Amino acid sequence: MKRFHLFGLMLGAGMMLAAPVSAQDITIAVAGPMTGGEAAFGRQMKNGAEQAVADINAAGGVLGKQMKLEVADDACDPKQARSIAEKLSGMKVPFVAGHFCSSSSIPASEAYAENGVLQITPASTNPVFTERKLWNTLRVCGRDDQQGTIAGQYIAKTFKGKNIAVLHDKSTYGKGLADETKKALNAAGVKEKMFESYNKGDTDFSAIVSRLKRDNIDLVYVGGYHKESGLLLRQMREQGLKTVLMAGDALNDKEFASITGPQGAGTLFTFGPDPRNKPTAKAIVEKFKAKNIDPEGYTLYTYAAIQVWVQAATKAGTTDPRKVAETIKANAWDTVLGKLSFDAKGDITVIDYVVYKWDDKGNYTQIETGKGS
Repeated sequence: MKRFHLFGLMLGAGMMLAAPVSAQDITIAVAGPMTGGEAAFGRQMKNGAEQAVADINAAGGVLGKQMKLEVADDACDPKQARSIAEKLSGMKVPFVAGHFCSSSSIPASEAYAENGVLQITPASTNPVFTERKLWNTLRVCGRDDQQGTIAGQYIAKTFKGKNIAVLHDKSTYGKGLADETKKALNAAGVKEKMFESYNKGDTDFSAIVSRLKRDNIDLVYVGGYHKESGLLLRQMREQGLKTVLMAGDALNDKEFASITGPQGAGTLFTFGPDPRNKPTAKAIVEKFKAKNIDPEGYTLYTYAAIQVWVQAATKAGTTDPRKVAETIKANAWDTVLGKLSFDAKGDITVIDYVVYKWDDKGNYTQIETGKGS
């Protein structure tokens, strides 16, 4: 632990190193929204990365060397993400666990590919990320064409004959997920009564709420992030609407419940089976709890991304990014998420999104498996 240092990287302040890097150290990075509206998810990623590096270093490191962790803040901004990617590339970082927002991961991946950096995202779900035939892009999470299918099928079955609205925030993630959910709904014979957009960062949803009220919407599906979803829900309830809100994996942080309070009860979202409950994560979850950290959301996904890279580098006998990428795709890896294997594109081979429901005490529970919904 004495050799573990956390480096801060903030665009605008430049690179700030906490200590000089030893020639015997290997620097890797975690990149995501450490500030801004999605900072709650950046915190998840940072927590997961720090614990993974600490645990791996305590077990001897990788290839006989200790790891150093660089923390990069992209604020979920595409330009900032690209700039960070170029800076990390300039540092000759062989591997980045990140980013969170698809709108950041996609432009960053191009800079990483050009400069020989391997990227494994714990959280970016837009299909485009792995569909461009880049050598360096992998993810340990699912995709929106899978998540949207589960959401659309669930809505079609559970809200049969009801009035459905679909909204999105125009972001790469939000619009992509909304489009996939709409596609699945339409394939199931359901035509949404309303398909509208808003701007990420909006706080006043009165016009949308008025339309939801006018059209007697029973369920509104939101392709977007937790802050806007929470504000929309509060404003619906203030106007007396009992409309159910459903969204994707970006609702998986307790900050959503802090925005909505008890009014968030009944809100639905899709995510993978809770990684905190997996037998493979039990010992790591206990370590987090001992530090009073809830490893919710993408915390353990980030931990798993680093596990995969370390095991593959060890098996390949090198940190050379291209060789490690090839090794990852050719094998299966033991992680806190269970055994993971990857296809030629860099996507994991087993996907099992499920549906969760928030209660009035700020907790959520799984209510249905995604399969066959």
